[in-house]
Amino acid sequence: MENHSDIQHIGIITSGGDAGGLNGVIKGAVTMAHALGIKVSVIPNGYAGLYNLLDFGELTVLSPERVDLIDACLAGSEAGHSRVSIKKIQDEGKYEHIKAGLQKHGLDALIISGGDDTGSVMVDLTKHGIRCVHAPKTMDLDLQTYSVGADSTINRIARFLADLKTTARTHNRCFVVEVFGRNAGHTALRGGIAGDADCILIPEIPVDFGLVYADMKRKLFRRIAQSDVKAGSYSIVMAEGVTDAHGEEFTDGSAGVDAFGHKKLNGAGKYAAKALQTLLNQDPEVKDLMQREHMFVPGIYEAPEVRDILPSHLVRCGDSSALDVNFGREVGGAAVILLVNGHSNVTVVDVRDDGLIRYLNTEKAIQQRGVSLEMVSFYEAQGICFGRKVVPCTMSCSSILPEEYIQRVY
Repeated sequence: MENHSDIQHIGIITSGGDAGGLNGVIKGAVTMAHALGIKVSVIPNGYAGLYNLLDFGELTVLSPERVDLIDACLAGSEAGHSRVSIKKIQDEGKYEHIKAGLQKHGLDALIISGGDDTGSVMVDLTKHGIRCVHAPKTMDLDLQTYSVGADSTINRIARFLADLKTTARTHNRCFVVEVFGRNAGHTALRGGIAGDADCILIPEIPVDFGLVYADMKRKLFRRIAQSDVKAGSYSIVMAEGVTDAHGEEFTDGSAGVDAFGHKKLNGAGKYAAKALQTLLNQDPEVKDLMQREHMFVPGIYEAPEVRDILPSHLVRCGDSSALDVNFGREVGGAAVILLVNGHSNVTVVDVRDDGLIRYLNTEKAIQQRGVSLEMVSFYEAQGICFGRKVVPCTMSCSSILPEEYIQRVY
């Protein structure tokens, strides 16, 4: 493979929230660039580093020796992150300032890995004449493409759920696990399915806590009654952006907004746990059920406990999944090839085994994609509660030819 373009030096940026697979993106981009005789340098700390590029004495060049120090299997990013919206920087000459920084360090183009906010800034940069390709990354899984980090997060959520069931069953408790995802429920859905959750609450469906409570009460006491040691539990996975029937989010509003103007969401799990505990405490049938199972102690233990758990950044740290490392290296390498072939303002979709690199215009790629309600109905038919009245599953069947099949990840 030869490089016949004018691109000789690429800057690499990772931005927004960190996630699994990002070091795979970096290694994929750098090793492919080396194969094409292209130098790659890290622009540290996301768009904050890009804006301050002119003030750097020198950048870290990712030589083969330096790349060897990057562990693609670890989550996080060797390049660092920040949440910065270039548009909102109060500097009329910010774009010329950034271009001067690129020129100082001899950078011909950028590979930028991030989600919708990161992608929107990249679109802005390309409109100001800066060549960029986007490697999709968000644990929220809400872009039009698969995104680095999602599988790693989903696996961690599933593992936490499985682990929590040991303590939940020991104490006959109900757990509400609040996870990231902002206004899309993909990680809650997929992590909840993989972790065998009883109930999954997502932003796409306004929650009816009365229905959640009825499901919780029925399953919890059935399990306790069927157990020879009177042990049972109930698990709920809740996305942070879940709303009620009026579209109001369950957040205390104390966290403010981020650099892109998004309200920081916190408190959904705590709200849900409190609401369900109140329903348990006020339900006259619960006392009878507790007495039936020989659990009732007047004034001390009259109802099961509901606890909220906030794994927070634990779902985006630690190890990367094999899927994310593979996908990261593929989109990183593909981003270099796209730049060399004259493409800019595009997002890598995938690298197919027929030798085709597919991409989308970034403005289209970063449009938010919600959870399919047809898929929700599919899982409702399997007995999972989504905090709404069950909608019958109406999926149909279809045969396809092998050459028509395109692998879908989540």
